[in-house]
Amino acid sequence: MIPLVINIVYFLLSLALLLAFIRLTRGPSLPDRVVALELIASIVVGFVGVHAIDTGISSLLDVAIVIALTAFLAAIGFARFLERGAQE
Repeated sequence: MIPLVINIVYFLLSLALLLAFIRLTRGPSLPDRVVALELIASIVVGFVGVHAIDTGISSLLDVAIVIALTAFLAAIGFARFLERGAQE
């Protein structure tokens, strides 16, 4: 039963990744594209987490945490960029 659930989760994450990539390429504005990149990073964290559960390698969770923190810092950097761009 568990392998079936893991395969379904992989499929759904792949579908979400495809839809986020479409939003990334067709986004009407820069903030839409940045939100799509943030979503892609979150989906990648989900992939790594599911793979860690699937294989039983707990050190992959550290990798997922690093990816999530990097994506968070990128979002903060973009927010500061927008804030300073609006002042000028």
